[in-house]
Amino acid sequence: MIEAPATITGLTTAEVAERVADGRVNDVPARSSRSTSAIVRGNVFTRFNAIIGTLFVVILIVGPIQDGLFGLVIVANTAIGIIQELRAKHTLDALAVVGEAKPRVRRDGHTAELSARDLVLDDVCELGAGEQVLVDGVVMEADALELDESLLTGEIDPVHKKVGDRVMSGSFVAAGNGAFRAGKVGRDAYAARLAEEAGRFTLVDSELRRGLDRILSYVTWLMIPVGILLIISQLRTHDGLPNALRGMVAGLVTMVPEGLMLLTSVAFAVGVVRLGRKQCLVQELPAIEGLARVDVVCLDKTGTLTEGGMDVAEVCPLDDTLPIDAALGALGTSDRRPNASLQAIVDAYPAPPDWPVTDVAAFSSARKWSGASFDGHGTWLLGAPDVLLPEDHPVLARVDEMGGRGLRVLLLATADGLTDEAGGRAHPAALVVLQQRLRPDAAATLRYFASQDVATKVISGDNALSVGAVAAKLGLAGAEHAVDARRLPEDRAELGQALEDNTVFGRVTPQQKRAMVAALQARGHTVAMTGDGVNDVLALKDADIGVAMGAGSGASRAVAQIVLLDNSFATLPSVVAEGRRVIGNIERVANLFLVKTVYALLLSLLTGVAGVVFPFLPRHLTLIGSLTIGVPAFFLALAPNAERARPGFVPRVLRFAIPGGVVAALATFLSYWLAHLNHGSNLDQDRTTAVITLFLVATWILAIVARPYTWWKIALIAAMAAAFLIALYVPPVADFFALYPQHQGNNGTAVGIALVAAALLELGWHISGWLHRKNGRGTGSP
Repeated sequence: MIEAPATITGLTTAEVAERVADGRVNDVPARSSRSTSAIVRGNVFTRFNAIIGTLFVVILIVGPIQDGLFGLVIVANTAIGIIQELRAKHTLDALAVVGEAKPRVRRDGHTAELSARDLVLDDVCELGAGEQVLVDGVVMEADALELDESLLTGEIDPVHKKVGDRVMSGSFVAAGNGAFRAGKVGRDAYAARLAEEAGRFTLVDSELRRGLDRILSYVTWLMIPVGILLIISQLRTHDGLPNALRGMVAGLVTMVPEGLMLLTSVAFAVGVVRLGRKQCLVQELPAIEGLARVDVVCLDKTGTLTEGGMDVAEVCPLDDTLPIDAALGALGTSDRRPNASLQAIVDAYPAPPDWPVTDVAAFSSARKWSGASFDGHGTWLLGAPDVLLPEDHPVLARVDEMGGRGLRVLLLATADGLTDEAGGRAHPAALVVLQQRLRPDAAATLRYFASQDVATKVISGDNALSVGAVAAKLGLAGAEHAVDARRLPEDRAELGQALEDNTVFGRVTPQQKRAMVAALQARGHTVAMTGDGVNDVLALKDADIGVAMGAGSGASRAVAQIVLLDNSFATLPSVVAEGRRVIGNIERVANLFLVKTVYALLLSLLTGVAGVVFPFLPRHLTLIGSLTIGVPAFFLALAPNAERARPGFVPRVLRFAIPGGVVAALATFLSYWLAHLNHGSNLDQDRTTAVITLFLVATWILAIVARPYTWWKIALIAAMAAAFLIALYVPPVADFFALYPQHQGNNGTAVGIALVAAALLELGWHISGWLHRKNGRGTGSP
């Protein structure tokens, strides 16, 4: 602990205990996950569980129990969904504790870091640059204190705060230092009410989720007329109501893509767990989908390409008559919360005696300099040379030469006072050259993005030449043409074109970062923004995906959807890859489930119109669905997948599912109809013919969806085929599933029709792929 200023000592231990006993504590709502009971309710009480449960009750009444196997599948699927989401909840809760903001609070005359939940009413909380205000209160100390309240009010200009002013939770320190007394804590605080809703464990508000809901709503409405048609037709053909009900249940159960929503939830939950193991906190689950769609990554240099710390490489005097070393040491001690550049100076130059501070201007990313006035020694500034000096000053050529070598150069200067007009009129005293530390993993990460067709834009507040030199060392294409953002156009269309044409940008203000993100989004890009500082917050907030470093400012962590708790830029490829894996695989398995829905719907309609007995018992379709969809989909949903997600999920899935389902239904009904016309076979054998045809066609659809092949995919398909042969030819199993393949003529018909259907499916898949490539969108998945 460090000694707090003697003026305000904070609460005593006894006063804290009194407030805790009274319940005046910061009992903020958890934002990482929903409760266990909510998880159970969300997985059990679903629309399709209600439908399947009702149909299961029907089978329990009319029997036999084998035809109710689909009910057990639903129980297993629901259990898997609950278990996986509980695992994700545990991971999120644990990571949220690691990544939460740690306010500095004065108690008993000392300053200590506490958990946000340990704050009590009237606590005195200290504030430094980049830190977030966690509770509402009143300013007690202000040292050039500026708060950014844009997240609350929408106003982007920092607000100067003085003693007695109110501060609101959700704002953050843009510059300066200070302290405030907590006036509202817990759910009374302004931002807590917003956080309670904004931070919940949710899958809403995503194109994928909306698309699935749309498809499932169609299925729900179609089930009503199809069910009526089936029950009427089966009553005409069956001997009694029980058999008619079994036929209706068989048709309707198959229409329900019951595992699709489950696998969506499981894939998201597993993604959260996997990222959690990499010390990556996903604060909003839709971020996983957004990651899959990212095609532009905007990087801040400091803390992303370079490590946070720096070293003073050299100091080049420009005026030998000035006390440069003493001034640097004095500036270092003038700021109680030095940034990385000033900390390097603090480490290199001790504080001189007899330099009392009379006024301080804390560093601001907007003005790009800091300074202090000293009694008897005048005013000194430290900041960007091209901001503090006129454009034609000869020193700037030297600065550009050093910046071109990847060095960070600051100007030490004297001035008449700490006014905003000091920039451009300062008297240069020395150049302070800082050596930045490149992240050892940055080059490999940039190469990964290039290989995945993800454009990288380096957007920094530093000198453009310096930023370009750092990016060039890391092998980033286009780094040699660094652009000074002060010369960029303000028009959004022109700015977007400049961003398309260039890669590295320096001297970017926080407002420009925000404008750049908007310009890229206006051109149809999905933008991820990484950063760790106050100047990144506005852009992080507006980007499709905000990625903050765990050691960054509390404000940047608060607005980001993803926080890299280990501060490793190298984690980012894993994060993007996980998003692609989740979304790509969900689309892949959606093809399987919706093909089943289409062929079930069409078979029900054909059966109803033709007035024949439904070609399947419920257990038949449970067997086919499990072997060609349920089990394979579970493995495919968790498999590697590096393809970038594309918009148009619903039309793309329907373009595959409708033709595939039509071919499967027509082939199955044709083989069943031909077997029915063969008077040498009975109903059980005719149904077995339909089962063989549908299994073979559905397996071929599975083989198309599983492409490109790997050894385990081939083994998976082979295992499903072997399981079907066991069900077909091993007597106890065949009897259980009511399969009787004794009629060889019908079996030959089934295989022949299935081969023709497979050829049609293969032809359609190749034509679709050819059209896809012709339109210039790559091969992709079906």
